[in-house]
Amino acid sequence: MAQLWADFQGPVTGSEPMTWGQRSIWKAYSEFRPYTSWLNICRVLAVPRRAAGDVESVTRAVGELISRHESLRTRIDVAALRQVPHPDGQLPIAVTLGSAESMDAESIKDAMGEVPYDYGEEWPLRVTLVTDSSGRVTHLALVFSHVAVDFHASEILLRELRLILLRGKPPGPAGLQSLEIARREAGPMSHRSDAARAYWTKEYGHLPKSMFAEVAPPLTPRFRRALLESSAVEGAMRILAARHRVSTATVLLAATAALIGEWTGHDRCALFTMVNNRYQAGYQDAISKLNQVGLFVLELTGRPGLDELIPRTWQSALRAYRHAYYDPLVMDETLREIGRPPGSGLEPFCYFNDLRLPNSSADEGPLPELKTVQDALENTRLTWPETLERFAWRFRMQVLDTPRGVGLSVTADSAYLPPQRVEDFLFELEKMVVRAAHQVSRPDQS
Repeated sequence: MAQLWADFQGPVTGSEPMTWGQRSIWKAYSEFRPYTSWLNICRVLAVPRRAAGDVESVTRAVGELISRHESLRTRIDVAALRQVPHPDGQLPIAVTLGSAESMDAESIKDAMGEVPYDYGEEWPLRVTLVTDSSGRVTHLALVFSHVAVDFHASEILLRELRLILLRGKPPGPAGLQSLEIARREAGPMSHRSDAARAYWTKEYGHLPKSMFAEVAPPLTPRFRRALLESSAVEGAMRILAARHRVSTATVLLAATAALIGEWTGHDRCALFTMVNNRYQAGYQDAISKLNQVGLFVLELTGRPGLDELIPRTWQSALRAYRHAYYDPLVMDETLREIGRPPGSGLEPFCYFNDLRLPNSSADEGPLPELKTVQDALENTRLTWPETLERFAWRFRMQVLDTPRGVGLSVTADSAYLPPQRVEDFLFELEKMVVRAAHQVSRPDQS
């Protein structure tokens, strides 16, 4: 494997404290280090066929991208927790021979992502160029520091890099950078944190101490992750989303909250969910770590059906999204004041995160027939991909793109949800969504 260097240079606008989003991820980094590679954002970009694709031009394009974005030229002063941008430098780039298939790049990307970041000494981007036998670069394997960018920002960067490869220059002015975001949070955006603090304080006052009760001795390793791959859920949630004119993520959020309520007997379900915080003016194209955890609470008194809960979930989700932009240090102090220490303030509840790409096929094309959805239940597959000794949540639901349909992944503390209970939860969730799809009419019927 050869190594080259991508040169970059650009203006520096000073240094600033970490943004609120950066402080949030730093808490996770501090708690779990040195086992922090799960924080990395790992991506693959196919080089367009119309681009030159030689190693030199691709390396130059990477340098152009870093020069354009101050956030990619920034390291963290770990002692002071400040962002320190650099006016110039060199990014090491590995070059390796692969095949024309993206699988090689995927495995390289995964291997790169297994190494934790050194935020004080390392640039927030890692790159390997994958070439074919002629020397043309077919794919770039990239790993981004999650302290520097969130998933939405990584999407913007991949889109820009593709255009640079095609056109030789970036598309128009760059979006806001992390240092400007930090300045806004210290000034005109400070009221957002105050509003979030009031909302969280009010909601916490009506929540149980924990959503799930301890039911068994913990296993070793303590946390287990199950993955249910289901085209039946994919079809059913699309039917429900079309019926209610909401996203498929809203459908699955409603179903998850409803089933947790059935299992626990609680009349209110608390779920944390990731919010991208890009609804503020100027934030849409920001290259920064903006996403933060929002507090979603759903009223379940009377055990309403999923068809009734979906629009209610949409309203509750909007409230959570509006109050997910805050100073985490202030929020920690708030939790202490109300008797919910931040070290345990999140863990007793549950976490829901939709990780599907924006162009997920699950939201495209004509709606399936109900019989197709029902028949697809026979092809559902459940696997156990991972065990963990430590984890941030007692229960985490992730929604994933998989080749076999939508993926529903639950990682749970075995003392609260033993493996058989996790398996039962996923299959019951699938049945709930499919059953609800059969109970509603198509959106073009009245």
